[in-house]
Amino acid sequence: MVARRKVAVVGVALSDSGRVDDATPYALHAQAARRALADAGLDRSLVDGFASAGLGTLAPVEVAEYLGLRPTWVDSTSVGGSTWEVMAAHAADAIAAGHASVVLLAYGSTARADVRAGRRTGTLSFGTRGPLQFEVPYGHTLIAKYAMAARRHMIEYGTTIEQLAEVAVQARANAALNPEAMFRTPVTVDEVLAGPMIADPFTKLHCCVRSDGGAAVLLAAEEYVRDCRTSPVWVLGSGEHVSHAAMSEWADFTVSPAAVSGRLAFERAGVRPDEMDFAEIYDAFTYMTLVTLEDLGFCGKGEGGAFVEKGRLRVEGGGLPVNTDGGGLSAQHPGMRGLFLLVEAVRQLRGEGGQRQVRRGVDGALPRLGVASGTGGWFCSSATVVLGV
Repeated sequence: MVARRKVAVVGVALSDSGRVDDATPYALHAQAARRALADAGLDRSLVDGFASAGLGTLAPVEVAEYLGLRPTWVDSTSVGGSTWEVMAAHAADAIAAGHASVVLLAYGSTARADVRAGRRTGTLSFGTRGPLQFEVPYGHTLIAKYAMAARRHMIEYGTTIEQLAEVAVQARANAALNPEAMFRTPVTVDEVLAGPMIADPFTKLHCCVRSDGGAAVLLAAEEYVRDCRTSPVWVLGSGEHVSHAAMSEWADFTVSPAAVSGRLAFERAGVRPDEMDFAEIYDAFTYMTLVTLEDLGFCGKGEGGAFVEKGRLRVEGGGLPVNTDGGGLSAQHPGMRGLFLLVEAVRQLRGEGGQRQVRRGVDGALPRLGVASGTGGWFCSSATVVLGV
């Protein structure tokens, strides 16, 4: 039996992000990919695996062609925002088994610029075919699905709108430390609550920003690490889970699929949630952060509201730093944000966080363990990746 190789993330990068009016999605893919390769110090010719989703008729074939790649391993899994954690897990498995050696994950979107230019409208629905046809006529917009779930948690556990607003406030506090974040001006709970109503109970600042941007992550087998200019960040464990497509098939609105993906990831990594130095969590809406913290095991079910109080999610808050770059609520959210979670997690573990760098212990040591957990659809899918140095 052939020994499985260890797998590391050796390069990460973002493209220009936030407001980018003069680039195509393909250009953002390429910019992020070039920067990730430069970050790793590896040549493009070594890339034998490629994963991407969301662009082109034959994704990721078209993007690979644009990048000048001819991979012998490919992945086009598309399960919403958790796509990139799923792809990272699949890539790690492929590298470990010897089916690929260096795999590039890339994403780019001009979601904001397209709306401004009239090339597309806001994403109110993902369509009306299949099981969705039975819910769309009743006003089940994408935002409304999340709002319904949040309201159920409030009814079941007494979670307050102020506690949900705290998630947005603390995400903005982290974004204030991130020069790449789209919105950095601090906000208060009162300001979050006073915003225009989008879908009860969510006001505007409970919802993610719409941005442009791209990201890339490069994974490699352990024998390539010595040739890289960066320190390796090892993939320790991962888990994935799909829950439902129709809201009527979701057994419990207060439990996300991260309850399964997180348990699998921590078990496979051989670590516990309370050993994590930080968490990067998909946050298209404030409720996502709160319920995912519960389901990953950072607090008990129904205790998320209390957990997020008193600045515990802030880099400088003395608790569990969450979404250290400002997250989708403040930093950037160009459609599917899962790859950005992995980029930020790697930067934190390499000590490249700048003002937002997480420190642990009284001696201020760099973090050694972190977790990235993506969510797709309307809590339809989840994938969790544990990383360490």
